[in-house]
This record gives sequence, structure tokens and C-alpha cells, in this order.
Amino acid sequence: MILDRFRLDGKVAIVTGASSGLGVAFARGLAEAGADVAIGARRVDGLDRTRRLVEETGRRCLAVPTDVSVPEDCRALADAAVAGLGRVDILINNAGVGSAVPGLRETPEEFRRVIEINLHGSYWMAQACAHVMPRGSSIVNIGSVLGETTAGLPQAAYSASKAAITGLTRDLAQQWTSRRGIRVNCLEPGFFHSEMTQRYPDGYLDRTREQRVLMRRSGDPEELVAAAIFLASDAGSYVTGAVIPVDGGFLIT
Repeated sequence: MILDRFRLDGKVAIVTGASSGLGVAFARGLAEAGADVAIGARRVDGLDRTRRLVEETGRRCLAVPTDVSVPEDCRALADAAVAGLGRVDILINNAGVGSAVPGLRETPEEFRRVIEINLHGSYWMAQACAHVMPRGSSIVNIGSVLGETTAGLPQAAYSASKAAITGLTRDLAQQWTSRRGIRVNCLEPGFFHSEMTQRYPDGYLDRTREQRVLMRRSGDPEELVAAAIFLASDAGSYVTGAVIPVDGGFLIT
């Protein structure tokens, strides 16, 4: 049955940035598709809430406090998943932070923080997982449409980090797909409700949806999760090095 290719039964997934927003949706969605899930984030209270949501699906969940900008934390999360859940088959590289600081005022510390979490964190996490993943595994990096275009806010650090994730995805796919059997792909979300969108100026999101998003609405988290499950599962077994927008048509306007 073709639908069986989308199932994740017997798989173990890691989701970073799983204490809130899209990370919670990824963790629960992967569990609903059959995976056991190891979750990482800096905020322990949020991780506990996500763990309970995953366990409500009947799947196992392991919560590990993780700062992805620290390589040792990334290795600890991957090792904990192997020790506690038996293996690592899927990584959803979701952890990230936003910025909206004008280019003439952004400090080196502000810029570095975004790059260290969004870009460096994605790299250290992918590296840690690749060491323990079997052939047939899948890494899904979470980029952004703002890595391809601009949207009227000063987001140099964020946009730079997400553009770099596109290059990172393609290079790691080239390195690991044939040699290690690990597929590496990237999703580029458009506007989904998250902590970052909650900080946008009043009216900004409504104007942007009306002027730039062909579907005239924000995305539903389940629409992004479904795309991630496609890439993580056997349904996407012939897809690697791909960068897929999930943006309601934002990038073609």
C-alpha cells in the first residue's frame, strides 16, 4: 500500500527546538506517524509539555535539555536517543531563533547568537546524528523562505543563517547520501504561527499575507509536519539534497 510508505513505525526521530511552536508540532506529528521521539530544547518546562503530548499518542518520548550551539549538547542528545530508544533514524533540525535588528545597529553578539543557533546548531546536530544513524536515515533541516527573499523587516542575521542552511543541506547530501546512506533535505517554511511571528509589528503579518502569499493565509503547522514526514519516511526515499518551500506561494510573488 502506498500509504504505508509514509509510516514511521519502528523508527526513532530527534526533534530540536521542541519546547514550543513548530517543534511541538513536529514531535507530535512524527509520533502519530509511528515514531518514538527524542526531543531537545533549552527550556525544560516546555520539553516536559511536549513529552506528555507525544506520550499521549502511545509512543515513547525522551526529553533532553539541549543547547544546539554547544556541540557537546548535540552529541549528548544523539547518544541519549540511542541509549534510551535504541537508534536514531530521523533528525528534524528545527531549533532556531529570529532577529529583527536594523543592520546599522546590530551588535556582533546579536548577529553571532543567531548564526550560532540557527546555522552552527544545525551543523553540530546533523554531525552528531550522522555518526550514529544507519543507512536509510533522513535529516530534515528547517530553513526559511527568508533565506531566499526578503519580507520588509530587518532580518540580516536570520536571513543569512537560513540561506546558509540551504548550502549546508546540499553539501551534506553530497557527502553522506552515497557514502553513508543518509538523505539530507531542507524545508523552507513561509509564515506559520510561532513565537517569532508573535513578535512581528502590528499589522505586518496581515499585510504580508495579503500582498505576498498567494493563498492569503498563514500555514497550518500540520501542513509543514506532513511535508517533513514525506521527507523523513520511505515516501521520500528517492529525494535528497532538495530544498522544498512550504509557503503558500510566497516565493513566486
